[in-house]
Amino acid sequence: MGRPPGRIQHHAFQMRVSDDFLRSIDAWRRKHPDKPSRAEAIRRLVEKAIGPGARRTSKGAAHRAEKLAKREIESLLDKSEPADIRERRKRRLIRGPKEFREIRGDQPKGKG
Repeated sequence: MGRPPGRIQHHAFQMRVSDDFLRSIDAWRRKHPDKPSRAEAIRRLVEKAIGPGARRTSKGAAHRAEKLAKREIESLLDKSEPADIRERRKRRLIRGPKEFREIRGDQPKGKG
């Protein structure tokens, strides 16, 4: 156990998790022959999810998701409002909060 060899780690990190979360991590760990520690298991899972080799959404899938989101948003908007106001609200919802735009891979970088 302990730190994996060859890895440089500068910061300690703590977090609170549920019992279900720990059971899921432990089940994942048991499937691996090297039986990583909980910390290493979480590190591997995070790297797999956000690391350089993480799977990115295809442009076609992103387009279909946007189309579906627009259709759902249109069904929720007030039809008595003018069309230009509905379109502006729909665009704002599709773009998402300003704080998250920087981390979205499907949006062009630029002014927020």
